[in-house]
Amino acid sequence: MPIYEYRCGHCSHRFEMRQGFNDDAVANCPQCSHKSQRLMYPAPIVFKGSGFYVNDYPKSGNGSPS
Repeated sequence: MPIYEYRCGHCSHRFEMRQGFNDDAVANCPQCSHKSQRLMYPAPIVFKGSGFYVNDYPKSGNGSPS
């Protein structure tokens, strides 16, 4: 089960909660018991290897067409 980070709208306390994929994105703050909101972060993307840049492709016009 994934761990999600939440922030309380009332006291701004941040906490983590383990929830399943099918669970609702609702959790109460452990400090003040008010409603909190799930924080979303973008996933990092790392491009490794060749083929991601214009200069990595073969030059056109080399040889005869197949």
